Amino acid sequence: MNSKKYYIETYGCQMNEADSEIMAGLLERVNYTSTYLPEEADIILVNTCSVRQGADNRAIARLSQFKHLKKQNPDLLLGLVGCVAQRDKGKILEEKPFIDLVLGPDTYRQIPELLNKQELPFVDVHLSKQEVYDGLTPFRNTRVNAWVSIMRGCDKFCSYCIVPFTRGRERSRSVKSIVEEVRQAVSGGYIEVTLLGQNVNSYCYEENRFPDLLLTVAEIPGVKRIRFTSPHPEDVDEAMLEVMHEHENICKHIHLPLQAGSTKILKSMNRTYTQEEYLNLVDKIRKYMPGCGITTDIIVGFPGETQDDFNDTLYVMDQVVFDNAYMFKYSPRPNTSAAKLPDDVLGKEKSERLNAVIEKQKVHTLQKNKALIGTVQSILVDGVSKKDSNEKIGRTDTNKLVILKEGNADIGNIINVQIIDAAGVSLFGKIQ
Repeated sequence: MNSKKYYIETYGCQMNEADSEIMAGLLERVNYTSTYLPEEADIILVNTCSVRQGADNRAIARLSQFKHLKKQNPDLLLGLVGCVAQRDKGKILEEKPFIDLVLGPDTYRQIPELLNKQELPFVDVHLSKQEVYDGLTPFRNTRVNAWVSIMRGCDKFCSYCIVPFTRGRERSRSVKSIVEEVRQAVSGGYIEVTLLGQNVNSYCYEENRFPDLLLTVAEIPGVKRIRFTSPHPEDVDEAMLEVMHEHENICKHIHLPLQAGSTKILKSMNRTYTQEEYLNLVDKIRKYMPGCGITTDIIVGFPGETQDDFNDTLYVMDQVVFDNAYMFKYSPRPNTSAAKLPDDVLGKEKSERLNAVIEKQKVHTLQKNKALIGTVQSILVDGVSKKDSNEKIGRTDTNKLVILKEGNADIGNIINVQIIDAAGVSLFGKIQ
């Protein structure tokens, strides 16, 4: 008898990637197997993100594309899960009555028992104050990096952000459960571990804060590389920087979301730091780790952003010279306090400002990358180039993409590579 199959499609952040692995693990436990072909699946789950309108729209459109598969297989279960499910709740069924399951981010444990449920559709989007998915083994299909969620939810309530309303309040996993998952990943052959949280460095379990956890994970035998994302500037302290500095297996890269360079706009965003404090923090990071890679997030066109405010963002970019950035136009999200503000920056102006930060970041990224030409970097080989199957790709300690033009490089190995060229966001390397 052939086992039944599942297909999961994931949109949004690394937390969603990790959640999809949890759902896959639950399905594997009841003898479902993964398929890359949705038409083969007995259950399809679309894991959604509602942080930005674009990802929101793509996920809903994709779900509609699967509707025809139910005609081919009347027993097919079609599920909307994740943050859009949490936000839209039962309303989504009015627009998409062909959906069978609507599950929020805290209700995935129910998936196995819903596989044979007769009364459909089923909706459960309650937010939990305790659920951290302890005791579940994720099913990973990556070869090198293991996502490990250390906490869920967010208490920061940035005025533009929907996460506290779709993922609930902060709660952290026990150190013991995190250590056990990391050890399992290492025994499974994973070379790199990435610790995840909405504000990963807000982690707090009993007396253990994020620097304590980072130190504990760094000392687990066999963990060759550790990354984490995303920290909040407010919670980056010297204890964290000291642990990073002192342990070679903690990658020297910090994704440090700026969002805006204007102190006025930062206050309106409820970001809890000023322009000056952010720049001082960057200086402190580089004092501990001079070559640390620093990446960021930038939003343009937030309500009330004048040209002078936008110029402050450009100023901060010039002062920091980020290694890379994720850049977006502001779009109001339901239930957030910013959604009540007049969206008073014209669409054309938002587009022009976004183009300006993108062009500036391209210059900065290339500048940073060209400075590495001629140096030897330690690279973790983690895949095959999409453009040329004869080329391998890897990442530096500072999280820069390197394309290996020649020589044998086995996926999962950490090797020394001489950087011979740079173009765009990519470096090109020759194996030493």
